[in-house]
Amino acid sequence: MNFVEELQWRGMVHTIMPGTEEILNKEMISAYVGIDPTADSLHIGHLVGVMMLKHLQRNGHKPIVLLGGATGMIGDPSGKSEERNLLDEDTLRHNQDCLQKQLTKLLDFDTNEANRAELVNNYDWMKEFSFLDFIRDIGKHITVNYMMAKDSVKKRLTGEAGDGMSFTEFTYQLVQGYDFLHLYKHNNCKLQMGGSDQWGNITTGTELIRRKTGGEAFALTCPLITKADGGKFGKTETGNVWLDPERTSPYKFYQFWLNTSDTDAEKYIRIFTLYGKEEIDAMIAEHQTAPHQRLLQKALAKDITIRIHSEADFQAAVEASEILFGKGTAEALHKLDEETLLSVFEGVPQFEIQKTELFNGIGIVDLVAEKTSIFPSKGEARRMLKDGGVQVNKAKIGEDFIANASHLLSQKYMLVQKGKKNYYLLIAR
Repeated sequence: MNFVEELQWRGMVHTIMPGTEEILNKEMISAYVGIDPTADSLHIGHLVGVMMLKHLQRNGHKPIVLLGGATGMIGDPSGKSEERNLLDEDTLRHNQDCLQKQLTKLLDFDTNEANRAELVNNYDWMKEFSFLDFIRDIGKHITVNYMMAKDSVKKRLTGEAGDGMSFTEFTYQLVQGYDFLHLYKHNNCKLQMGGSDQWGNITTGTELIRRKTGGEAFALTCPLITKADGGKFGKTETGNVWLDPERTSPYKFYQFWLNTSDTDAEKYIRIFTLYGKEEIDAMIAEHQTAPHQRLLQKALAKDITIRIHSEADFQAAVEASEILFGKGTAEALHKLDEETLLSVFEGVPQFEIQKTELFNGIGIVDLVAEKTSIFPSKGEARRMLKDGGVQVNKAKIGEDFIANASHLLSQKYMLVQKGKKNYYLLIAR
C-alpha cells in the first residue's frame, strides 16, 4: 500500500493535487507540515499533521516539520475571525525547544537513513529578509487578485468573519508560500500537507514555485477533524488536550480518548494509531458485537497514551480509572499524585474537615454523620458499618475505626466510600 492509499483508507485525504501520488511512487521526496510555535506544547489537534508525516516516513519518504517562527509572529487568518497575539523571539525559541522534544517521540530524527525527520524554523531564513527584498523578489510573482480570491481572505474582507484584515495577516499566504519555495530549493521538498483550511495557503506556495523556478510542487490536505456531536475536536471544558503532562495529565489524556463516542472511536483509531487496516477492521467488528465493553476506545487510548507518554503512565491511568469503578485497590489509590486524585474524583461531593482534629483522631461515626453529612444520622452510619458497607481509602472499616492524620492521601485528602458507587472526598485544612 503506498502513502496516498494508506491515508485514504484512514480517512485522511480531503484534497490532493493531480500528480501527487505519481511523484511519491516515482522517487523519495521530502514533504512538510507547518506548526505555529504559539505554545510550548503541541495539543492533539496537531497530531493529525504529525501522523501524516509519520505515515510518510514509514513509506520511505522524508518528513519535515516546519515551525513557523516567522509566521507565528504574523498570525494565520485561515479559519479565524481575529488576529492572534504576536510572540517575541525568546518565547518562540523556548517553544521550539519544547516542541522538538515532543516530536522526537512521534517521528524518527535519529535514524541514519536518508529519510530521517528534520525540524526547521522559518524565522531562520526570514529574519534577514528585508521588506524591500521580499516585495521585490517574491511579492511581484503573486497578484493581489490571486490572493484576494482565497476563501480565508474573502471571508475576512467581506465581514463574514471578524472586522476585516490587517496588511500583516494579508501577507501571511505570501510568507507561507515563500517557505515552500525555500524548502523546495534547499531541501528538495516537493509536497506540503496540512488541514483542509490550509489549501489556499499551500497552493499559493505551489504557484510561487511554478512562477519563480518553473518547477512543479504538490499539495495534499486532510479533513478537519470533528466530533460526531458537532463539538470541536480536542477541546474539553478546561480547554485544549495538550501533550505536555504538566498541562494535561496522562490520566486526563487517557480519559479523553477513552470517553470518545463509538462513532468517533471508529474514526480516531484510523487517524491517530498505527494499527493496520486488518487489525482495525477486526477491532471494529468485535466492538460492534459488544459495544458496552468499549474495546475500540480502550485500544485507541492505550496506543496513543503509550506513544505520547509511556507504558508506566498508561498503566497508572488504567489503575486510576479502575479506582472510580470499584475495581481499584488501596495500594493503587495511595500511588496517585494529587492532581490525578482530584481528576479521578472530580465532581464527587466534597467536605472540609479540620486537620488539627485528626491529630487526636476522630471516630468514624462522628466523621461521617457529624463532621460531614455523608450519612443523615449516626444510627444509619452504624448500620452500614456493621454490614461492611463503608470504606476509607478503599479499605473496609468497622464501627471502631478512628480516622487520623496518617490516613490522609497526599497529606490532605481522605476518600470515603458508601456502598458500591457513592464516593466522598474529605479535604483536611
